[in-house]
Amino acid sequence: MPLPSLPITTRILSFFCLGLALASGAEDAHWRHLEAPGFPDLFEWSDWCNVYAIRDGDAALLINFGDGSGIEHLTDIGVKQVEWVLFTDHHREECQGAVNLSEKGIKTAAPEAERSLFERPATYRQMKPRLGDGFTVHGASYVRPPIRPIPIDRVFSRMDTFSWRGHEVLCVDTRGNSPGGMSYLLRSPYGSWIAFTGDLMRDGARMNTYFDTEWDYSFAAGIYALGNSASQIAGYRPKLLLPSHGAVVSDAAKQLAVYEQKLRGLAAAVVRGYDIFRFAEAGQDRVSTPTAVPFVWQITPHLYKFRGPNFFANFVMLLADSGHALVIDCGLFDEKFLDNSIERMRTELGLKHIDAVLITHMHGDHFLEAPHLRERWGAQIWALDRMAPQIEHPERFDLAAAIPAYGKGFDAIRLDRILESGEVIEWEGYKLTADWMPGQTEFAMGLNGVIDGKKVVFTGDNIFADPSAPQETGHEAIVARNSGILEDGYIEGAELLTRLEPDLLVGGHSYVMDHPAALIQRYRDWAYGIREIFRGLSPDEEYRYWFDPFWVRADPYRSIVHPGATTQIQLEVRNFRSRPQKHSITIHTPPGLSAEPSVVEGTLALGTRGAFPVTIKAAPDARAGTAIVAFDITMDGERRGELFDAIVSVEP
Repeated sequence: MPLPSLPITTRILSFFCLGLALASGAEDAHWRHLEAPGFPDLFEWSDWCNVYAIRDGDAALLINFGDGSGIEHLTDIGVKQVEWVLFTDHHREECQGAVNLSEKGIKTAAPEAERSLFERPATYRQMKPRLGDGFTVHGASYVRPPIRPIPIDRVFSRMDTFSWRGHEVLCVDTRGNSPGGMSYLLRSPYGSWIAFTGDLMRDGARMNTYFDTEWDYSFAAGIYALGNSASQIAGYRPKLLLPSHGAVVSDAAKQLAVYEQKLRGLAAAVVRGYDIFRFAEAGQDRVSTPTAVPFVWQITPHLYKFRGPNFFANFVMLLADSGHALVIDCGLFDEKFLDNSIERMRTELGLKHIDAVLITHMHGDHFLEAPHLRERWGAQIWALDRMAPQIEHPERFDLAAAIPAYGKGFDAIRLDRILESGEVIEWEGYKLTADWMPGQTEFAMGLNGVIDGKKVVFTGDNIFADPSAPQETGHEAIVARNSGILEDGYIEGAELLTRLEPDLLVGGHSYVMDHPAALIQRYRDWAYGIREIFRGLSPDEEYRYWFDPFWVRADPYRSIVHPGATTQIQLEVRNFRSRPQKHSITIHTPPGLSAEPSVVEGTLALGTRGAFPVTIKAAPDARAGTAIVAFDITMDGERRGELFDAIVSVEP
């Protein structure tokens, strides 16, 4: 049934919130009239976050709120009272100033799927994360709720309507950049539509942020959702898209069509470049052969691994003629099975002692049993310096698949030896080089050396494929919360493999890849290719600000403070640009906590990082529990809002 036409007297006004120009005393801030057939009174107030107002007489309904500074200027356009605020999503930029709205007589509405993110934000920040925590990628949260609860008066289902003063608003589920994001649509007297689309799409057929759209471990669920949402809105053929960030989109139909195709290309490039959950077992190893020890297979005369049906444990053993062994990774085992297998290796293969376990990267599933090998079998634990902090102090980081997330009973591991990148390990006649080899994560090692006449590289989780399958590019998950920037990840790793020219790749989870030269070339081509896809979707000229959730971060990410006491953090800022970068970061704390300094300012030289000390203080009466501290970022004069945060646990 067609919707009734809205009265031509309906007035729709917009202003971009968080009036930075006003706050700084600028005098050129003004309303701008937008040409929109059927909506003669459409205006725009420009800054970094867009808040829109529908006016009826001297009352208004707002779409999003920002920091609320724009509400102070509604009297300039004849509005005396805001009656409702409709949130498109929970992201802090859209709602960070929406505190105590009920005291001002303002009601709130939001997508039903995100109600708890508004009302119980601290629930989604854990001091000890687990793999299965809600809205996380293997324990690293991909939601960015406000630092204080915002009560919601009404929620909208995925296909809902909202009536206000005779105006009907269509509420359409457009999740993607947010797990429950919503668009609000209005129909003009001429039958055309305008759409308030939140972070669905930015002008230029660009994606608002990658790190908000990454919902899983590189299976593209958020990207697929975003593409379907864009298609849903495209069906209305809107005359205007009114996004939460950036310019109003006037050629919406054309841009949405381009955007859908870009998202299809992105999903195809992101999803793993090898068979997984289909014929993964068939292609994981065409090289090794069984031994006298059940389920222990021989790769070369001195290299061994486990192999079994649907068994992807992490374990490779280099067994010297002396009976001494090095183990590369050890995780995802039943320890009784592991111990029984090692006993059989002693009797059947001549194993005498495990000297060390070398960890290929910081993910917990690659060293869950390393402490057991140390305690039971006397092995030391070695790792590269680039991953040592993430293994010994995982609480300092907000990374996916960190060791606490596995619930193994320990939250960190002490290393016996820390290797430098390029260091040569001389052991039992072998020379093995430990190189920084990022890819799936920045915090990773590639171990290489000549073993049984072959140049072997132990690659961890960086590359998996059947080298004989020309359609497979070999990349594993590309995950922002692995600190997965391409220049510090797959591109760097691909270049290292290209230089090494290995004869054999031995990857994590029982993968063995022989004659990998053509695979490495495909892998390298993919790494550079997906960077171009990223650049085509990023609204920033430097895509890494769009992709990376850590370009402003707290170290440690998780802190403990007692009432009346203080704790110290370092606020780290990164400059990806090829020019100096100015930043001003206001630290927002919830009641009971304060920060000194409350504003961190500075200039970073091109391509550098800076670290700035901050003291977090808890008031004597601070309430016990987990609190979110947010960082409100202005970079090169552009206000970006509370993009990132840290966790502080107030404990008696």
